[in-house]
Amino acid sequence: MLRLKNEEEIKGIRRSCQALAQVLSELKPWVKPGVTTRHLDKLAFEAIKRTGGRPAFLHYNGFPASLCISVNDEVIHGIPGDYALKPGDVASLDLGINLEGYFSDAAITLPVGEVSREVQKLLEVTQACLHRGIAQARAGNRIRDISQAVYDHARQNGFEVVRDYCGHGVGLDVHEDPQISNYPGHGPNPRIRPGMVLAIEPMINMGGYQVDLLSDGWTVRTRDRKFSAHFEHTVAVFEDRTEILTLPG
Repeated sequence: MLRLKNEEEIKGIRRSCQALAQVLSELKPWVKPGVTTRHLDKLAFEAIKRTGGRPAFLHYNGFPASLCISVNDEVIHGIPGDYALKPGDVASLDLGINLEGYFSDAAITLPVGEVSREVQKLLEVTQACLHRGIAQARAGNRIRDISQAVYDHARQNGFEVVRDYCGHGVGLDVHEDPQISNYPGHGPNPRIRPGMVLAIEPMINMGGYQVDLLSDGWTVRTRDRKFSAHFEHTVAVFEDRTEILTLPG
């Protein structure tokens, strides 16, 4: 069921999104060689608590951490642990906050020290895919317009789009309808309407689009073990504009 948000609800979601943008800004300097993914999760938990909110992902369907941190060939839902980041890695930070019942969701992928030119291109193209998708997330368009924009830009630059996972509605719960694929497949294709709040999140691979779910039940890796990148914003659709709620203030 599509849940259109009213003005008061969007104000609450906006506050949650601004808190999330602040937390991600605090985490960025810690994505560096020698820092463990478990330590990043601890920092995320503490930063979220300072906002007055709660980690949206902690214990959600049994997820054991506040922060999804996916390194290199891990696409999404990586579980923090003892791995220490190394130069040349990339680390995706995916985070959500529940602030007084309003939910936010965003992700960034950061280089750890120097990375290869091709990996840097992957990060730049994935971020551009996100913004091309957002440009299509306007009242009167359809969800598949977002999908097409993401897919076209990734493929034009020699990268592949993950098919098994997608963006989604958000705001009053962690995941809501509609699903927002990053490729123009079949299935529901609702019209975008004012009051929609959407988490748009391209997941782009250097190699093939195929992925595998690991035995931990959460971590998703590329099947060919080539690098992947993930960027995400929460946006709100209005009659005359679309607002990126998770941009830093």
